[in-house]
Amino acid sequence: MEETQRQKRIAGIIQRDLAEILQRAATDGGLKGTLISISKVYVTVDLLLAKVYVSIFPNKEANSLLEGIKASQVGIRYELAQRTKNQLRRVPELNFYLDDSLEYIDKIEKSLKGDENPIENRDLLDKRKKS
Repeated sequence: MEETQRQKRIAGIIQRDLAEILQRAATDGGLKGTLISISKVYVTVDLLLAKVYVSIFPNKEANSLLEGIKASQVGIRYELAQRTKNQLRRVPELNFYLDDSLEYIDKIEKSLKGDENPIENRDLLDKRKKS
């Protein structure tokens, strides 16, 4: 089922504001070399749930930072509500997921530059997990 214009508009608002909130929290928390971005937001038809895909660079700290984001989910939702109070009546429940597409692309590029060719031997690359 395709997203409606309203879902896309609300997802765009959430994506822009969450990116600012998380990046500011990362710099205030002393993680100056860490880049946090929101790659995609999917909002359900009833606008009660939002799947937020977070991309974190460098990848080695991604899982611990994602757990920290999930732990402070209530505060993030409150701050998002304060920013969007004139645009949204109700802020959807936020579910955060790690977006591993950059890491996957990096593995493909390294494999293509190296001796091993993933096109000929598909077992070299990990299978992507669908969420």
